[in-house]
Amino acid sequence: MKVHLKHGIDKLVFGMKQNDVVSVYGKPDKEYKDEDDNVIFLYNEHQLRLTFYAEEGFKLGYIIASADDLEVLDINIIRKNYDEVKDALASKGIAKFTKEEFDSYENYFNEENWIILQTEFGEIVKFELGAIINDKDEFDWKFKK
Repeated sequence: MKVHLKHGIDKLVFGMKQNDVVSVYGKPDKEYKDEDDNVIFLYNEHQLRLTFYAEEGFKLGYIIASADDLEVLDINIIRKNYDEVKDALASKGIAKFTKEEFDSYENYFNEENWIILQTEFGEIVKFELGAIINDKDEFDWKFKK
């Protein structure tokens, strides 16, 4: 699955509604609401967790992925060594990451592209991608129906 920075992953585009996603991937394996009343879809086969923001009319605004075939700028990243991926991404213009540590995990956040690479034991185990917020402090929805 290809990551389209600032836009989405694979056929998922930020700004899609739940019915748009269901028309592409079918019904989710699990659906629930989080503590903020956002709707969460889980797709086991694709290893995707999708968040539809309640305050934004339930538009797709956040994606967490961990599928082995996930690619960022043609670089396969899941279950790969963080330092190698960091160097490969830097060669393609994504070089600035802020590190946060949580127990055995490290999160590497790149604000420009709103991505997080989560590692455990030096390997990337999870990728997070959020919709971009524009200069007007509004979400820059990419989905055009």
